[in-house]
Amino acid sequence: MIEAIGNQYVVARPVYSANAFGEEHKKKQRRHKTFLDHLKQCCSCSTQKAKRIALSSFPIASWLPAYRIKEWLLSDIVSGISTGMVAVLQGLAFALLVTVPPGYGLYAAFFPVIIYFFLGTSRHISVGPFPVLSMMVGAVVVRLTPTADTADPTVSNSSVGNDSALDDHKVMVAATVTILSGIIQMLLGVLKLGFVVIYLSESLISGFTTAAAVHVLVSQLKFMLQLTVPAHTDPFSLFKVLISVFSQIEKTNIADLVTSLVILFVVFVVKEINQRYKAKLPVPIPIELIMTVIATGVSYGFDFKNRFKVAVIGEMKSGFQAPITPDAQTLQDTIGDCFGIAVVGFAVAFSVASVYSLKYDYPIDGNQELIALGVSNICGGSFRGFAASTALSRSGVQESTGGKTQIAGLISAIIVLIVILAIGFLLEPLQKSVLAALALGNLKGMLMQFTEIRRLWRKDKYDCIIWIMTFIFAVVLGLGLGLAASVAFQLLTIVFRTQFPKCSMLANVGRSNIYKNRKDYSDIYEPEGVKIFRCPSPLYFANIGFFKRKLIDAVRFGKGFICTVDCVKDSDEELDNDKIEELDQPINTTDLPFQIDWNADLPVNIVVPKISLHSLILDFSAVSFLDVSSMRGLKTILQEFIRIQVDVYIVGTDDDFIEKLGRCEFFDDEVKDSIFFLTIHDAVLHILMKKDYSTSKFNPSQEKGAKYDFTVNTNGGLRNRECQVSVETKF
Repeated sequence: MIEAIGNQYVVARPVYSANAFGEEHKKKQRRHKTFLDHLKQCCSCSTQKAKRIALSSFPIASWLPAYRIKEWLLSDIVSGISTGMVAVLQGLAFALLVTVPPGYGLYAAFFPVIIYFFLGTSRHISVGPFPVLSMMVGAVVVRLTPTADTADPTVSNSSVGNDSALDDHKVMVAATVTILSGIIQMLLGVLKLGFVVIYLSESLISGFTTAAAVHVLVSQLKFMLQLTVPAHTDPFSLFKVLISVFSQIEKTNIADLVTSLVILFVVFVVKEINQRYKAKLPVPIPIELIMTVIATGVSYGFDFKNRFKVAVIGEMKSGFQAPITPDAQTLQDTIGDCFGIAVVGFAVAFSVASVYSLKYDYPIDGNQELIALGVSNICGGSFRGFAASTALSRSGVQESTGGKTQIAGLISAIIVLIVILAIGFLLEPLQKSVLAALALGNLKGMLMQFTEIRRLWRKDKYDCIIWIMTFIFAVVLGLGLGLAASVAFQLLTIVFRTQFPKCSMLANVGRSNIYKNRKDYSDIYEPEGVKIFRCPSPLYFANIGFFKRKLIDAVRFGKGFICTVDCVKDSDEELDNDKIEELDQPINTTDLPFQIDWNADLPVNIVVPKISLHSLILDFSAVSFLDVSSMRGLKTILQEFIRIQVDVYIVGTDDDFIEKLGRCEFFDDEVKDSIFFLTIHDAVLHILMKKDYSTSKFNPSQEKGAKYDFTVNTNGGLRNRECQVSVETKF
């Protein structure tokens, strides 16, 4: 019975053990579905299911019929035009990161948008080139493209004898990597494996994208300075590129350097204005478009190419080229890289899509997003594009300019199409250094994530360490190996947290049914002869030994009675994680005047400090699972305490936990299933009633009645002491 009295409540119920509760409240018999049941349900067919599959496979069928033409169309058109102009410039700029001719970036900005329009579930993200993915694809292209010094035996000398053939080979590698990445994404979506993205935490993605921004910055230096820098893809490649750049810094093209610095300064200033006054501006100032038009006109009018020998985009082929067939050897050589590209591309796109779905309150489907991105990359790669995801800045433009649905994305694709078919030649005089500067101008947000370190440290030190190590791995080892090392390190931190949990001793707070860490509160009450030990992690083969050491040390040194004949001392020491005594080590007995057999009764004139304890409560409310090895270790621990007449109770476990112990034959005549109680307070009240105490006796300084004393053996186990002996020692 529960009775509310103001802001308090009074609960009147029996003291429940798990068995007593089960007898009074019978559980319903539930039939759990078997694999055959799930298979039968999956293979069943009905009109409702067919409709549901059709709508989930083609999300456009659900939102397009409900499209509000009068309210949304104008906003989508304005947003689509703005996003399309940004997509053109980013496509050209990010193509430099892939080390392919800039014109191919337009294909990556066109085909994925069309496919996502039909298959995607997000209404606001702008699909297309993303600098991090472009860098990852570019690293693979550089690794698999022969140079003048090293020729690839799979490519004939005639095919790499000129720049045109070399560019074709780069395009082939980039397209093949994109197609394979798309296939991986599509398969993950079909198999409902979208959960793989959970292994990329927010801290890991933030650290990785920041490191990628550093790679982008370094990779663009050769275009800004117009230097010939050899490609490096092995670990420490970033530092090798920097060494190569600074070793030939005197060869810098001043015209390219000045142009790129001016572009960077103007872009940063205007982007800051857009950010600061975004509430007052009807639309963000399209500074990239403005600077591109100005730079192209100046370069063409003053003939920068011939007068200052600057590098320009060059010929822009109009129209589309025929689809290509992926190279089989490249497919075999890049499976690992493609898997990383597929996962990172999906993680970034899904993260951005989740932000907008929460903001505008509509659902997104992770598995369908995988399928949409996969098909987009397969189609884009087939038409010589490179890997696509979503750029944060481009999606921000689409949303901030009023985009309501993917109609805005379709309009942006039309803008890109116009450039591909009709006006692409107007961009031929544009300097590559301008594209490099525009690419760097989009990295401000990623580079500013350095400021997140302090915030992460305050929130969670482990997350901060993950961010730092991910950044270091990606910078030092490169994006591919760095991502793999970062995921491995992140999983290692999880293992570390569970292998060395922060266990604690609990005490009653405020004479209530609430039990907290005894270190954190002053008004605590501890039942006489009762210890409450909390384990905050699962128990498994790797941490059961640590759990045993912590438990015995806590019982030895926790706040309890250390008894001698002369006095009763109250110990305030509690063992911390970094102060664990190795109980397996033998005790140094060289200073003793005689040898002691620790397995026999102690001599009458020798006393060892003893802890009076008759009951031990293990709070397993945070123990989510345990394996067979930990079961054996736990049973051994329970038996050691029971054999020295210390009753052990386990509280907070769910029914599945107890049922699993039963299936594994955990219980016997010594360890019984009656040791389980629903809550700590149930166990404490049971102990007090069993020992014939009054429930009001919480003062630990009161005189004790019957006691069961024990000492700790040299092997970390427990041995019984029948009686208290004299403290006096004579030599």
